[in-house]
Amino acid sequence: MNRFLVIIIAFVIFSCSEKPKPKSKQDILSSIEVGVTNTSIVILGTAQDAGSPQIGCKKECCIELFEDATIERRVISLGLIDTENQKTYMFDATPDIGKQMKMLTTIETKNDKELVDGIFLTHAHIGHYTGLMYLGKEAMDAESTPVYVMPKMEIFLNENEPWNQLVERENIVLHKMVNEAPVRLSESIEVTPTLVPHRDEFSETVGYHIEGPNKSALFIPDIDKWDKWEKDIVAEIKKVDYAFIDATFYSGKEINNRDIGEIPHPFVTESIEIFEGLSERDKSKVVFIHFNHTNPLLDPNSQESLLVLQKGFKIGRINDVFEL
Repeated sequence: MNRFLVIIIAFVIFSCSEKPKPKSKQDILSSIEVGVTNTSIVILGTAQDAGSPQIGCKKECCIELFEDATIERRVISLGLIDTENQKTYMFDATPDIGKQMKMLTTIETKNDKELVDGIFLTHAHIGHYTGLMYLGKEAMDAESTPVYVMPKMEIFLNENEPWNQLVERENIVLHKMVNEAPVRLSESIEVTPTLVPHRDEFSETVGYHIEGPNKSALFIPDIDKWDKWEKDIVAEIKKVDYAFIDATFYSGKEINNRDIGEIPHPFVTESIEIFEGLSERDKSKVVFIHFNHTNPLLDPNSQESLLVLQKGFKIGRINDVFEL
């Protein structure tokens, strides 16, 4: 009997000693392996709207990802950290918003807020706004989160369920923007929307020019083709320090016989050709993002990734930090 009691006590002691301690904010920050001391942009995700692996995909590019849960990819989003005012902002509300917002608010170490100070939307395609649902009463039940939108996007959210519930319950507060009119977030940070052509079924589509204390960035995750834009992308790249741009498909091989007119995007191979005349310095500003699940640039070890890097361009990866 005594022997049995000793075994039970030993089991309880061992179980308690092995129980993991809750992670502190510093533990989480260390695991993210990024350090932000100055106002910066952080890449929170790089995949196209449907994510990677993509639902229903039986291709080789998805099989391993379905089988290995440790390999994590997230839908395209940028985070903006204003270290001077201890504020954070997100560009687009993706289906991965929970982990992305936690990552962003954890990196900003000077306060314990779990909610960002604002969200800028680019357009009404599924990977760019549907994360707003998690601000509703079934999830976070947020209070008056600022969401910056263009006029048609404002109408879309106000007039369609369930999004209008977020507005009516004041989980979100819509701030209407005007094309090319800067939104000032602080004395040293402003964000300017710029219209771009892109299958505008439900809303207009914008990219953003982000001006920081010392540097600036261009964010265009979606566009039909560069030659359809009224602006010259090469000239726009030269004006900024970073250009986060649409790289949905590496080449036409990915879409097989599908009509590119149904899903227009500039191929990476096309963009590289257009950017060929840039100086080495300007090429290094280009950060390719928004990868379809078939895009070989998702794999850092692919031949295509190595080729893009050899040509002087960058490939966006989660946790990459760019000081402003």
